[in-house]
Amino acid sequence: MSTAAKTPDGLVIVDKPSGFTSHDVVAKMRGIARTRRVGHAGTLDPMATGVLVLGVERATKLLGHLALTEKEYLGTIRLGQNTITDDAEGEIISSTDASKVTREGIDAGVAELTGAIMQVPSKVSAIKIDGKRSYARVRGGEEFEIPARPVTVSSFRVYDVREAVAEDGTAVVDLVVSVVCSSGTYIRALARDLGAGLGVGGHLTALRRTRVGPYGLDAARTLDQHQESLTVMPVAQAATAAFARWDVDARRGALLLNGVRLDMPDEYETGKAVGVFGPDGTFLALVESQKGKAKSLAVFG
Repeated sequence: MSTAAKTPDGLVIVDKPSGFTSHDVVAKMRGIARTRRVGHAGTLDPMATGVLVLGVERATKLLGHLALTEKEYLGTIRLGQNTITDDAEGEIISSTDASKVTREGIDAGVAELTGAIMQVPSKVSAIKIDGKRSYARVRGGEEFEIPARPVTVSSFRVYDVREAVAEDGTAVVDLVVSVVCSSGTYIRALARDLGAGLGVGGHLTALRRTRVGPYGLDAARTLDQHQESLTVMPVAQAATAAFARWDVDARRGALLLNGVRLDMPDEYETGKAVGVFGPDGTFLALVESQKGKAKSLAVFG
C-alpha cells in the first residue's frame, strides 16, 4: 500500500489573487500541501495582489523571525475622491474636481510623504485600538482616533499621471506609483494623505506587492501553479536568504541543539536572529545573541 509523500518543511511564496484574504490563501494552501501546519508572514488586503510568504510544516517556526521589514509595491492612486476605507473597496464619501492638480504639486506632496514620517493607519484596518480591531469599531459606529505611528518610506515614485473622469462625472487624476517602505506602512494611507495634502482627496485603486524582504515576484507562483506542482523553498535556503549565517562544527552543533548557550562571535548583533548551520550545510537552529551567548529561538536539526 502506497502512502502520500510527506510535505517538505519550507516557505511557499504565493502570488496572491485579488479578492482573497491572507487567511483564504492559508486555507487554500492547507488543501494543496495536505497539512494543517501552514501560516503566513504579514497580511495583504483582499484587493491587493502579489507576494505573500507562507510557511509550511516546521517552517512555520521561522515566520515570526523572518527579516521582512522592507516591502515594495506598485499601485494606482486616484486623486479627487475619498472612500471610507481609503481604497476602492469602500464607498466614496467625497468627490472634488482634481483637474487643477499639477505635476509640481504632486511631486511636492510625494516628497512630503517620503522618508521617516508619522502615519495614521486607515480606520478600516486590522490594527488594534485598546484590544479591539479598528475595523470592528468602525462597523460598530464608534467614534475614535488612531494615533500616528512612525514608518519609513524609503522610495515613493510617480511613473505616470493620467487624467480621467470618474463614474460620478468628477474629473480625477490617476497616478501609477511605486513605493518601498518599512513593515507596518499602509499604502492606502499614503494615497489618502497625498490627496489630502493636495486638497482634493485620494484613495488607492490598485495595489500589487512585488517584494517582501528578500522574496520577490520572481519566486512567487499563483495558487493554481502551486496546485499543479507545489513549490517549496527548503528551510535551509529560506534561512540563508533571510538571516545572518553562523557555521559551526559537529560538536558545537550538538551542544546548541541540546540547549547549551555557547559563546557567539562578536560579529552577530544582539537580538538579531542568526541561522546556525552544521558542517554538512544542514540548517540546525535559529538563535540570537544575548550578552554574547546564543539563545535558541527555534530548533530544526
